[in-house]
Amino acid sequence: MVTVLAVDDQAVFRHTVRELIAATDEFQQVAEATTGEQALRLAAELHPDLVLVDVRMPGMDGIETARRLHDQDRNAVIVLVSLEAMVDLPAAVTQSGAAAHIRKQDLSPRTLRRLWLAHGGRRHAPEHARADPAT
Repeated sequence: MVTVLAVDDQAVFRHTVRELIAATDEFQQVAEATTGEQALRLAAELHPDLVLVDVRMPGMDGIETARRLHDQDRNAVIVLVSLEAMVDLPAAVTQSGAAAHIRKQDLSPRTLRRLWLAHGGRRHAPEHARADPAT
C-alpha cells in the first residue's frame, strides 16, 4: 500500500485528492495538512511514501515545505502541485528536492501511479503497476 499525505490550504483540492486516492488501487491517504508546518509534523509521525504539496500556500509555501520534507525524509516521493504550469519549474523542483511537478487538473489515478513508478516508488509499487506502468 502506498501511503499519501496531501498538503493544500484549499479544502476543495483536499477533497478532490481524497476522492482521487480512494479511486486509485493500492494507494491510501493517511493524512492531510493545511499548512507547511502541519505537513512537517504529520510526515515525521506517519512517514508517508508520497507527499502531494501545493506550491502556493500562505506562510511556508510549497517549495519550502517540499525542501524541508525532503531534508526530513529522503525516501518520501514529494510531488509539487499547482493550478498553473511553473515557469521556473526545473529550478524549483531541484531546489526543493521534489521529484516532480504536476498541474492539479492533470492528477488522475493513472498519473498518480505513473508518478509513483517514475520517481523511486518501484520498491513499494503494487505488482500490477510494476508489470504495466501505463495502467
